[in-house]
Amino acid sequence: MKALVVDLLVIGSGPAGQKGAIQAAKLGKTVAVVEKDDVIGGGALNSGTIPSKSLRAAILDLTDFYGKSFYGQLDAPKKEISINDLNYRLGKVLEEQRVMIRRQFERNKISIIHGFAAFETDHRIAISDTHGNITYRIEAEKVLIATGSRPRNPNHVPFDDKVILDSTRLLSIDHLPQTMIILGGGIIGSEYASFFSALGTEVKVVDKRERLLPMLDRELGAHLQRGLESLGLEVLPNKIPDKIGRKEKGGFVTFTDGSTIEAEMVLYALGREAQVAGLEINNAGLSVDNMGFIPVNALFQTIVPHIYAAGDVIGGPALASTSMEQGRLAARHAFGAEMHHFPSFFPIGIYTIPEISSCGYTEEQAQELGFHYEVGRAYYYEIARNQIAGNDPGMIKILFHADTLEILGIHIIGREATEVIHIGQVAMTFNAKIDYFIDQVFNYPTYAEGYRIAALNGYNKIKRKK
Repeated sequence: MKALVVDLLVIGSGPAGQKGAIQAAKLGKTVAVVEKDDVIGGGALNSGTIPSKSLRAAILDLTDFYGKSFYGQLDAPKKEISINDLNYRLGKVLEEQRVMIRRQFERNKISIIHGFAAFETDHRIAISDTHGNITYRIEAEKVLIATGSRPRNPNHVPFDDKVILDSTRLLSIDHLPQTMIILGGGIIGSEYASFFSALGTEVKVVDKRERLLPMLDRELGAHLQRGLESLGLEVLPNKIPDKIGRKEKGGFVTFTDGSTIEAEMVLYALGREAQVAGLEINNAGLSVDNMGFIPVNALFQTIVPHIYAAGDVIGGPALASTSMEQGRLAARHAFGAEMHHFPSFFPIGIYTIPEISSCGYTEEQAQELGFHYEVGRAYYYEIARNQIAGNDPGMIKILFHADTLEILGIHIIGREATEVIHIGQVAMTFNAKIDYFIDQVFNYPTYAEGYRIAALNGYNKIKRKK
């Protein structure tokens, strides 16, 4: 057993852990990162963000998804794609990302320790191997818990690696199913539903709510629903699962209304919870809340001031992008560096087909708050770049105050949405008004010029009313 003393011990090598560790190292601190898996990168790299987005890109590329629109073939039979084609592309991306992260750690003299961490006290953590033997005891001045989340899997659901799957098990399937049931219309369920639909799988998405992704601006949600239906996907709203099981050739789900549906595979995507099993956080004076996450304050401190937590382990928004900033800010506060509070507005990217990104208030929120607002819209069919790229349906929607012209929210659905959103994010950050987009020159032809089209659309409505 080895003894080690560090300024910061980071538990978990996902986005929050990576950025927290690197930030502390940049401040001249000694840092060690503990990772329970044989590979670094955490869930975001190995089973979450990067795998799902890599699969999406591979599917769009290998099926020539956008190219088909030039020849009126969107309803044509899908090109035959094998699971091996997808896994090859995924493997290349994962390996390159792991090399990059390891190189960053080495450059910043960050120690990487593989094993299972468990608190013995609030400053001392034991690291064990797969056999339960303690290999390290680490004394840390500060600790950052960045262990991420895992699928919330009830005991009564008979998960396996072939038919009844969660989002992690899904990455290990050995063939593409002809039919699939997806339980859950959140981000994970909606993304995978669109991916498999694009591959030609007959997909049914089931959710207890009225519509998919209810946090979205309602108008954007309607556009998404139409886009998914064009892929052949079927949404079954207002249904609650009662029993999930295996049959001879697949799985079935029975609902509380008495109905039953069957499919070759069932993906259970009904929530996630903090990954703290075995961490013995009680020995450090910590516990999870009633939602299963570690509570923190605005500075990402737990109830024990020298122990911080960031990323999915603290709950929403549970995005890789927000986790990175949380980890960085936690490390800066831990060692007394100048910092700012976590931003109140930040973009959310959802990589369905079509993709979606939003920043700021939705129209429903603006109504509830009583804002005197107006809406400007630019439809993708108005944008020349869209015809050049393959005629993807979409829209840029800008909410702004009708009196002050202050931008309240940006909502985009369609190709490049997660890239183009940052123009609106920067404008909002610097308190730009809607006429900012009108008075600027945008490259042509680009998706970005949709901001100017939408701004003119909204501004002209105000002029007509005066």
